[in-house]
Amino acid sequence: MRFDHVAQQVPDIAEAVAWQVRTVPGSTVLHQDPTWALVESAGVRMAFVLPGQHPPHVAFRVSDEELEVLAAEHGAQIATHRDATRSIYLEGPGSLATEIISYPEARPGS
Repeated sequence: MRFDHVAQQVPDIAEAVAWQVRTVPGSTVLHQDPTWALVESAGVRMAFVLPGQHPPHVAFRVSDEELEVLAAEHGAQIATHRDATRSIYLEGPGSLATEIISYPEARPGS
């Protein structure tokens, strides 16, 4: 398991990305569309998401096998996202949310 990204809800994806790139020199936009973006700033990957689509969260990357085990342990259903990543969200105390995510490049045949 390793750190993958932190996600923050914003009302306007384009505005958030523009602000991040302008504010943190050397930021790189890894993905952007009207509903979410992923920006790397100073070695940290930040996702900007719209309210109601994803909770604000911290994400950790695992293999498909680890994801299956953790989903079973926590009784969580694995979701497949439009970018072919698979994940579960775990809710902690208060508003704490953790995403456990696996990426397709680690899968055979992808």
